[in-house]
Amino acid sequence: MDEHQVTIRPFPRVHVLLWWGFGLLAASLALGAFIFFFRGNGPFAVDVWWMTTLAAARGDVLLAVSYAMNFAGAGWFGVFAIPIAVAGAFLIARRPWAALFFICAEIAGAGAVQVMKHLFGRARPEDIIVISDFGSFPSGHVANAATVAVAMWVLFPRVWVAVAGAVWTLLMAFSRTYLGAHWLSDTVGGALVGAAATLLVAAAFARVLEREWGRKRIEEAVAPPSLS
Repeated sequence: MDEHQVTIRPFPRVHVLLWWGFGLLAASLALGAFIFFFRGNGPFAVDVWWMTTLAAARGDVLLAVSYAMNFAGAGWFGVFAIPIAVAGAFLIARRPWAALFFICAEIAGAGAVQVMKHLFGRARPEDIIVISDFGSFPSGHVANAATVAVAMWVLFPRVWVAVAGAVWTLLMAFSRTYLGAHWLSDTVGGALVGAAATLLVAAAFARVLEREWGRKRIEEAVAPPSLS
């Protein structure tokens, strides 16, 4: 196949990524500010209802799943092992810009979470059953899950990738509230800030990612057939 016959998908426009990124960031900041100034950093009624419902329904199976998600979403595994493994896979696939984008999105998401935790200083629920760091809003675990989900969708814009990412993020949000580590509103804030940070980083990498994806597509299309 001639390289001129290969159709290259359009990458999301920079201004679209910026609008969505800044919009979601503004939403997360607005939610945190509302909780801080108008709720006295206390929970919403839905937060209390959700926490009470889950605390009364804790069972061995869901606790095991939630503990696994707790491990996967933070600490050395979630913060270092997963990003390094994913970046390494992209490097092996000869997509260095994708690897750098993923690492930068992880750093940006984690940094934004820590800034907001110290900015709002919301106390965690008293029913927490795992060890966690300072600040309940936003959820770092959920922000990390949303970062991975959105980054994968940016790099592989497929319906199944979006669905898988949404399921992963929702499962992480459920596990954080099931363990009593966060209010439900904390998980919403985490999803917003994780997605926002990733989209803003994607805007910065848009041009090089589009060129890299197109070059990889052409290489695969014009490669000689395997003899096996």
